[in-house]
Amino acid sequence: MLSSANKLAGAGADFLICPDNTIHKALPFVLPRSPLPWLHIAEVVASEAASLGFGRLGLIGTRWLVESKVYPERLAARSLEYLQPNAAELDETNRIIMDELVYGDFRPESTAVFQRVIDRMKIEGCDAVVLGCTEIPLIISDANSALPTLDSTRLLARAALRRAVDGSSR
Repeated sequence: MLSSANKLAGAGADFLICPDNTIHKALPFVLPRSPLPWLHIAEVVASEAASLGFGRLGLIGTRWLVESKVYPERLAARSLEYLQPNAAELDETNRIIMDELVYGDFRPESTAVFQRVIDRMKIEGCDAVVLGCTEIPLIISDANSALPTLDSTRLLARAALRRAVDGSSR
């Protein structure tokens, strides 16, 4: 991350982004030595969720993301609650992401697994779901989700565009 940051700074970038949710686990180690500021993907998602009036979010993504502090810290800073998949759901969704989606293997039964997780999150009081993995939007969207979706990668891209054009990330 630092090597890329230095290259981008040398090329004239004003700020940095990384569309990979899970790698944000390393950002606390990178920031003190980074030549440029970063837009944090979870901060962008938390900001959007708060602006839309959501209060409790479902969080789905890789095991490494869901079990990390990447989202909990940023959501808590905005007084947002969250719910994550239970152990069995996390095992299955992580398997689907790593063994299928990253290879372009899109199965209806795998989409149904994610839909069941989101359905449970809705029943347990979530009012939106964070798609905290680049590949999840390939099979889940507002069109087939019981909850409004917060596509982290798309939200980060829009925040980066806003910042590049008008200097704001919101």
